[in-house]
Amino acid sequence: MGAVDTEKSIKLVNLVNEKNICLELKGRNKKALLEELVDFMAKSSGKIRDKKSFLTVLLKREKLGSTGIGGGVAIPHAKSPKVKNFLLVLARHTSGVDFGALDGEKTYLFFVLISPENNVGGHLKILAEISRLVKDKFIVDLLKKAEDKKEILRVISAYEQ
Repeated sequence: MGAVDTEKSIKLVNLVNEKNICLELKGRNKKALLEELVDFMAKSSGKIRDKKSFLTVLLKREKLGSTGIGGGVAIPHAKSPKVKNFLLVLARHTSGVDFGALDGEKTYLFFVLISPENNVGGHLKILAEISRLVKDKFIVDLLKKAEDKKEILRVISAYEQ
């Protein structure tokens, strides 16, 4: 979870590492999941002091329309003045949950992005790269079935080659 040169192409493998992958989400509804995701993000990054404000920006974004894009994937995201670098977490709910996805199906994979408020271009580039990755149903299936964090990283890295 570091700095990203937004002038160059974005590689998710440069933003995601084992520390910021969660394979055992437990939440049963959107608010509980977002709370769990913010807690995980705070622990994995060490950069979130005010969890309530991050939860608030994510919930506010969800009110504009669900970030459950369908195909078993959600991309909760928001911009915040409280971060200097991009924070990205990849999390998985093994049994799936109703996240208000556009296709009405359960959501299993969550890519959570918090971006610096003044870096809209980088925010959009990262969202576009996540969207490209998860548009591939085969990749989504591999991520859903991955045995461990190393396998998740191998799938993302192989896709981005």
